[in-house]
Amino acid sequence: MADFKSIFAKPTLGLGCWAIGGPFYSNGLAVGWGDVDDAVSKAAIATALEHGIRHFDTAQAYGCGHSETVLGEALKNHPDVAIATKIGLEINTETKELIGPITDPDIIRQSIDASRKRLGRDRIDLVLHHNNELPVDDAKPTFDMLETLYDQGLIGAYGWSTDVADSARAFADHPGFTAVEHAMNVFRSADQIVPVIEDLNLLSLIRSPLAMGVLGGKYDAKTEFSKDEIRGSNPGWQDYFKDGKITDHYLAQLNAAREILTKNGRSLAQGALTWLWARTPNAMPIPGFRTPEQVTDLCGALEHGPLEATDMAEIAAVLNRGS
Repeated sequence: MADFKSIFAKPTLGLGCWAIGGPFYSNGLAVGWGDVDDAVSKAAIATALEHGIRHFDTAQAYGCGHSETVLGEALKNHPDVAIATKIGLEINTETKELIGPITDPDIIRQSIDASRKRLGRDRIDLVLHHNNELPVDDAKPTFDMLETLYDQGLIGAYGWSTDVADSARAFADHPGFTAVEHAMNVFRSADQIVPVIEDLNLLSLIRSPLAMGVLGGKYDAKTEFSKDEIRGSNPGWQDYFKDGKITDHYLAQLNAAREILTKNGRSLAQGALTWLWARTPNAMPIPGFRTPEQVTDLCGALEHGPLEATDMAEIAAVLNRGS
């Protein structure tokens, strides 16, 4: 089993596998990142392994099982590489539709068995509850089941993908509860949840570390995204994009911070990752990827280490962040 808490001694990077899951939908709206080439995805994973990446984050929801399948095939000869997946959303693997939340612990167990099959693993290193805002009382049966599976050795650890501080704290006394996955990036400093995670000495898995690509350096005010992917479909729960374009607010924030983030030879994406390592020593950013070239750029952030305190202070001064 991967010892997740041992990573805090130095900046550590994982990779997120939402974007390689291909198309999938919720209430008729695209919530994937468009069409994918599985061969390119596997080549990108191979590049990540060459750069020393040893943690990949996926979910049953991503492509309604397809991301797990691709990742499992790519890592079939790498049992030492840690995989985290997320459960708690019912999926239709044929229609690629998200159906809704799952709270029945027996169905949760069945879904984890399905993930183990797709991933080609007898044991999954880390399983996260994917329902961000589920009330703690409603989540308890799921976490009791996760603890049972932890005791049985079918999962190595578990946690919650949530931005709610009280949820992050609720099951931290369970022996297997190891990680919280939450949104954080240069624009959103997660002031409520980070102190809780640090106090409990949990792993802080950072989703949206590049603000769904705004901090990736490839897009500007002229870029338009198709309704066939999450950034153009307006699902209502992300505010980085509207009508297929980056919003004026985040473009202004990006332009204010760009020069600081790209100092000392950093790409914009690398600067955004170094900000996260400076924000909390418990952070493992898990940026998304699609190509080997993207992976190489992301892994280059490790050569720079955490952003300097003076740069952190300057960014805080120029940005108007929410929490």
